[in-house]
Amino acid sequence: MNGCHALSRILGQSARSSRMPWKTRISGSILARHVSHSAPRSDKCCAPKKNTGSAAQQPAQSVGFWSSKTTWHRASLNTLRCLVGCTTGDFSAMWLLQTHYPELGMPTIMGISMAAGISTSMILETVLLRLGRDGLSWPNAARTAAGMSLISMITMELAENVVDYSLTGGTVAFDSPAFWLAAAVSMGAGFLAPLPYNYHRLRKYGKACH
Repeated sequence: MNGCHALSRILGQSARSSRMPWKTRISGSILARHVSHSAPRSDKCCAPKKNTGSAAQQPAQSVGFWSSKTTWHRASLNTLRCLVGCTTGDFSAMWLLQTHYPELGMPTIMGISMAAGISTSMILETVLLRLGRDGLSWPNAARTAAGMSLISMITMELAENVVDYSLTGGTVAFDSPAFWLAAAVSMGAGFLAPLPYNYHRLRKYGKACH
């Protein structure tokens, strides 16, 4: 009987020792699974995104800085809006002054016409900011329009008037085909002259000039 009890104890200890590795592996697996779920994830959704292609990281001298089609499109629309306002005021004032006040002389007339062009551009922008998708109040729209880049508008006015004076002597003749041809050329120069500046300002700072 003593031999049987001793044999049964030996077999019991052997069975318990053979089951321990399974328990250890199971508990270890559960612990590892818990740790993996509780540890912070660093996948694509949670990891911080690096802005490797931002315009601020690209120098203005690089080709990539000037290759944004979206920015060129936006800058072209902004410049076109300014061109409409500037040309309307410029040519209207020039025609009015040449018709009724020719004694002022061409330099004075062109200077006043440039100021009128900038003024009508700001008025047009104020109306568009108020009635367009921006929906600003009249005071805010006027302040925003007044804060537009004068560098862009002055460059546009200078280019238009220099080309127009070179082609027609600054004479406004609405019934002359030559005048309209010269006007088209001068408007093209007025559009292209500030366009790179407008693109640069919009691309680098995210600010529209008009």
